[in-house]
Amino acid sequence: MAVEQPVTAPAGDQTRIHNIGYRSYDGPRLGRAYARRSLYSQSLRGAYGLGRSAKSKVLPMLLFVVMCLPAGILVAVAVATKADELPVEYTRYAILLQAVISLYVASQAPQAVSLDLRFKTVPLYFSRPMETADYVRAKYAALASALFLLTAAPLLVLYIGALLAKLDFADQTREFAQGLLSVALLSLLFAGIGLVIAAVTPRRGFGVAAVIAVLTISYGAVSTLQAIAFEQETTDAIGWIGLFSPITLIEGVQSAFLGARSTFPGNVAPTDAQGAVYVLVTLGLIAGCYGLLMRRYRKVGL
Repeated sequence: MAVEQPVTAPAGDQTRIHNIGYRSYDGPRLGRAYARRSLYSQSLRGAYGLGRSAKSKVLPMLLFVVMCLPAGILVAVAVATKADELPVEYTRYAILLQAVISLYVASQAPQAVSLDLRFKTVPLYFSRPMETADYVRAKYAALASALFLLTAAPLLVLYIGALLAKLDFADQTREFAQGLLSVALLSLLFAGIGLVIAAVTPRRGFGVAAVIAVLTISYGAVSTLQAIAFEQETTDAIGWIGLFSPITLIEGVQSAFLGARSTFPGNVAPTDAQGAVYVLVTLGLIAGCYGLLMRRYRKVGL
């Protein structure tokens, strides 16, 4: 019967077990609120390319300049000509530059969520003390805040210019507040639509194209149908048709409740009943976008 011999280390073996000093973390647990704030601030900075490569800063910063430059020119004209009022109303400014806003949403909504889907980092977020609602709220709030900065900055330029031109302080302050409320609603609506579309696909290019298509085609179709209704003298239909495009929704809310002049064909303003529907549809779309994002990320986080 063979006897098993003990295994001995070969000569010259230098195997050692070292104590490298790992210790368990005993500091404060910052929890979900801190994680949510961190994700919000990181996403907001990323929406303007901060903390990213120089190439990533070009487009958002360029769009920001494009948004503010016309406001500066309008202010210069108002001051030079000593005008009694600004050439463009506060509530009208974002509508005129809707193409810039749509391009910004199309470029930054996929950046906010598509890359996380593409590289499958969403489950890593949820492995920390963060839940689906925290992720969705942080991303939604970050893009909405970035859009508000984009749309409110030129209004601030107009307001400061109006005061420098010595226009009526009370009127300008009231109209400026109405403009801020309008762009805040626009920011929430556009951010929600952009994120829902971008969250469908991990391909950033597809997300960009889809967001542009939805925002642009819907506005073009609605404007065309409204023009046809005006030519056929069915003016009652103009207000109802405006419910089917995000930008005309904002226009309808402004005309009905914020004292803005209607820009629909023939300057036809929504009736009081239509204005109430505009508000309900806008708020419903915002809530619906949030709900769709929650549903999407419950599946992604599995």
